[in-house]
Amino acid sequence: MAERSADEIQHDIEQARVSLASAVDQLAERTSPKRLANDLKQDVLAKARTPQGKAVLGGAGLVLAIMIIRRIRKR
Repeated sequence: MAERSADEIQHDIEQARVSLASAVDQLAERTSPKRLANDLKQDVLAKARTPQGKAVLGGAGLVLAIMIIRRIRKR
């Protein structure tokens, strides 16, 4: 194994530090609560736009309307 100079070692350390900082920044971005919430919102909206999603939302709306009507009639 060849001997490395202090400058070479310091350069390698600096490259490793930059690489690690980049990786940490990427992880922070991926796990950001705001980003995760936005991704979830986009997924839900995309599913709601499908025929199955529209059927589920329509059914839920119908059930909610029936519950409200029943509650009003009981008064």
